[in-house]
Amino acid sequence: MDLSTTYLGLKLKHPVVPSASPLSHSLDSIRRLEDAGAAAVVMYSLFEEQIEGESHLLDHYLNYGTDSYAEALDYFPEMDNYNVGPGAYLKLIQKAKAAVDIPIIGSLNGVSTGGWIEYARHIEEAGADALELNIYYIPTDPLMSGSEVEQLYLDVVQAVKQSVSIPVAVKLGPYFSAFANMAQRLAQVGADGLVVFNRFYQPDIDLEQLQVTPNLVLSSAHELRLPLRWVAILAGRVPVDFAITSGVHTYEDVLKGLMAGAKVTMMASELLRNGVGRIGEITEAMTHWLEEREYTSVTQLQGSMSQQHVAEPSAFERANYMKVLQSWQFNPIDVLLR
Repeated sequence: MDLSTTYLGLKLKHPVVPSASPLSHSLDSIRRLEDAGAAAVVMYSLFEEQIEGESHLLDHYLNYGTDSYAEALDYFPEMDNYNVGPGAYLKLIQKAKAAVDIPIIGSLNGVSTGGWIEYARHIEEAGADALELNIYYIPTDPLMSGSEVEQLYLDVVQAVKQSVSIPVAVKLGPYFSAFANMAQRLAQVGADGLVVFNRFYQPDIDLEQLQVTPNLVLSSAHELRLPLRWVAILAGRVPVDFAITSGVHTYEDVLKGLMAGAKVTMMASELLRNGVGRIGEITEAMTHWLEEREYTSVTQLQGSMSQQHVAEPSAFERANYMKVLQSWQFNPIDVLLR
């Protein structure tokens, strides 16, 4: 069975890739991922604030939730324990490239077009095979328009693409009023791939301490539906490689992602919860499923259930909404008897 796929021009042995997470914080961890069968590794993110070295901004972000997304297990006040400065990050990429045979994808997290973007070039020079640009921005200014927010993303991607020759994927959230148009515009400014979707954790309120606190919840399988829907809608229409992240936990999730049109599926929560051995278990189960149905390769599967290829394309749009509501059978007698 040929499980191989191509993502960002990289030939991968299968479509299961560990996404940016604490699992890539050390060379030993990266080696363990390769030994467990990972097809590639996305490094944890290097933050714009770390690179710029602006202490007041750094203190603000580290203490009030810069890492409120899927890469982190806690807030960053103890970040020194991880030795995650810019220099250490580049050295880790260099060491990883020398120690493992699988592709290493660097990750940058930022929101501006400042000098930190030159680190995209440094990551390339360190040996990274590709770059994932993780744009995390909460537009809290009431005077900032949606078009201005979109332009911020486009400017960052364009600036990074001008700095490097390696492929660049953009990891972003779903919070755009016209996501399909945004995806097309990102492709137009040079994005080679789109990673959908980032998980931006929301803070909670501690009623005893009267403090705003982090609230980490690892992903669950139901979160797959949102990226699955959008990849299925856009695959074949927007000229980028799609990667699905968030909600990928089982071999069924991987197969669904491929059928929707993704080139790879990425996971972190499943590996953090149940160990990196899950990679081998998932690829083995995929092989069994494909062989039972007489597939010979993963490429036969990719895009087979995208909107362009299903019998009822409207199932990904309003028709799904109506059918879901109509499927619920309400029995007032049951409610009264409870």
